[in-house]
Amino acid sequence: MPASHTFTLRVRYGETDQMGTFYNARALDWFECGRTELLRALGLPYAEIEERGLYLPVIEAHVEYLGRARYDDLLRVTTSVEFAGRARLRCPVEIAHAATSAPVVRGWTVHAFADRQGRVARPPLWLLTLLEKPFV
Repeated sequence: MPASHTFTLRVRYGETDQMGTFYNARALDWFECGRTELLRALGLPYAEIEERGLYLPVIEAHVEYLGRARYDDLLRVTTSVEFAGRARLRCPVEIAHAATSAPVVRGWTVHAFADRQGRVARPPLWLLTLLEKPFV
């Protein structure tokens, strides 16, 4: 089973638009928050991955807008990871209202593994082991 993590976030005023709903570009920010919190929950903050000389640049993103979220709504963000080839990682994300589970956004990002020079790299064993362990 791939690693997965859920956390809640509250829609901030600055994340809304004139229509009173969250601005569409915020979805990708929330995807990033989900990835960051997943790695932190696994015991390896993203900053530490970079300190080890590995980077995970986004090379593809897909977002489906399924519902509305307004200022001060509490949302549940669930992020998981799966391998997509030898040098890619795919991170599916689902965002829903915390109280009702009504869907707001779903999608994914795909990341390459890269070294400090930006060259494609194979994922190191320590990262593979971490991401493949069951998350409790």
